[in-house]
Amino acid sequence: MKKIQFGTSDLQAASVILGCMRMNGAEKPAEIIETAFEHGIDFFDHADIYGAGECETIFGKALKETSIKREDIVIQTKCGIRKGMFDFSKEHIVSSVEGSLKRLGVDYVDALLLHRPDTLVEPEEVAAAFDQLEAQGKVKYFGVSNQKPMQIELLKKTVKQPLLANQLQFGIKHTGMIDQGIHVNMTDEASIDHDGSILDYSRLNQMTIQAWSPYQFGFFEGVFIGNEQFAELNKTLDKIAEHHNCTATGLATAWILRHPAQMQVIAGTMNKGRIIEIAKASEIVLSREEWYEIYRVAGNSLP
Repeated sequence: MKKIQFGTSDLQAASVILGCMRMNGAEKPAEIIETAFEHGIDFFDHADIYGAGECETIFGKALKETSIKREDIVIQTKCGIRKGMFDFSKEHIVSSVEGSLKRLGVDYVDALLLHRPDTLVEPEEVAAAFDQLEAQGKVKYFGVSNQKPMQIELLKKTVKQPLLANQLQFGIKHTGMIDQGIHVNMTDEASIDHDGSILDYSRLNQMTIQAWSPYQFGFFEGVFIGNEQFAELNKTLDKIAEHHNCTATGLATAWILRHPAQMQVIAGTMNKGRIIEIAKASEIVLSREEWYEIYRVAGNSLP
């Protein structure tokens, strides 16, 4: 398993994360965890809202059925989404972490990310929550999710802990943060910067981008791999995958990991076979020609 530096920390993290959003649909969750761990995926991503908390509960119980030691894995969770609102208040952050710890059956989480931006955020409240959770040993590392540079800078004005990671949707069919960088000084649609140059910002500040829904097109509209709607793309993926002795899913993983930003890929599958093929693909390094061929056939143009 390829390892990357987790932000500016000393943690060498797996480049593939097992996303646990669908853990409540797994038939044998303990086997899913073991399969991931045996193939180098020792980083597990949660959120307090996944399955209304059920996914964390299932994971916590399943982990105890394995022989895996708590200290040998990285557990990450997220908070801030409530019904009909976002909430980055100190009270909610602290209570959310307390709930996650109880459901997961652990004394601490390695990383806590703020889920989606709360426009009513008061950075002093976030700072107070982070200080308390760190002092109590309940959270080691901190980060954000779906945030752009100025939102992060606003938090950094008060928060003293390094913000190490940012979860962002990215993959072969969701390339916005790459497109605008390629189309600089152009006036076409791809040149529009929706994210405040978040890719360059992340690289400059050594924030780890965690790519969520890497195999989806649109916003949870479906998977592009094996989808006849994207016949030419899949033909190219199959051709290059055969050359690298991997699957199309594995190749889509390698495509993300080829970027020098040193990203992590969040694989949300609960299929053991797919977990294995994704884990194996972490070691594949695509050529520049292969990477751009996939980018173009996915429907992207070069100026």
